Amino acid sequence: MAVATARVEAQAVPRRRARARRAPMVVFLTVLLVILVLPALLAPWLAPHHPLEGQLAEKLKPPVWLTGGSWQYPLGTDPLGRDILSRLIFGARVSLSVSLVAIFIGGILGTVLGLFAGYFGGWTDSLIMRAVDIAFSLPTILLGLVLAVVIGPSFRTVIVIVAFLLWARYARQVRGEVLSVKERDFVAQARIAGCSHLRIMFGHILPNVVNTLIVLATLQVGYVILLEGTLSFLGVGIPPPTPAWGLMVATGRALIVSAWWVSFFPGLAILVTVLTLNLLGDWLRDRLDPKLRQV
Repeated sequence: MAVATARVEAQAVPRRRARARRAPMVVFLTVLLVILVLPALLAPWLAPHHPLEGQLAEKLKPPVWLTGGSWQYPLGTDPLGRDILSRLIFGARVSLSVSLVAIFIGGILGTVLGLFAGYFGGWTDSLIMRAVDIAFSLPTILLGLVLAVVIGPSFRTVIVIVAFLLWARYARQVRGEVLSVKERDFVAQARIAGCSHLRIMFGHILPNVVNTLIVLATLQVGYVILLEGTLSFLGVGIPPPTPAWGLMVATGRALIVSAWWVSFFPGLAILVTVLTLNLLGDWLRDRLDPKLRQV
């Protein structure tokens, strides 16, 4: 018994050391995420200037540390004299709003369809999975251009495009989880007890795939922000003059040599946000997935 206990303790030491090494990184990423999210929530009170108002006399002012810069515009101004810092803060609100709404809509639709496909199988599974294959095969940019022509570039257009792309990811992932969970004993006991199909799916199977949904949603936030930025950059996403990060990058692409700060700071905001959310999503997956915890 003493030998077995010592062996277990010896195996636990490397895991504790690995967790201790990851802890500072997780704390740093969490603090960085709060720094990114908090200004978006408090944008009207934190932004030094109105994001849509500018002065042409102050256009293309450099950041404060360069010659000609001032603390009135710490990160400089764009071609219309608008404060870049204020537009970055309000742009975070736009990006996070798009992510939350699109992930919520796409996640619910994909989860329900994935539950039906995995639980019933047969022609239901084949029909839903073929729809998933079609959704994955459609080019994102072409879809965005078509919808922009049909309903016009808007917040709603971005939500429709992103939700349409996300539901297939959720449906495929949830279907795979349901195929495994539905063979367990507690599902068989629920059938024997006379539970309806809906009760089994949403009362017994769904709680066992919630962890996967949480991790998937976390990982998709970075993808949605990047996709929204791409669509806005191409002119089929958030229309001007709304402060969106992708749109801000597009505004300064012709000035990358003479006024690099117009594109650099929104591009840096996209990079840091996506990287932070992806790393946090990976950590959350390791914490919630029993198989990865054992490894």
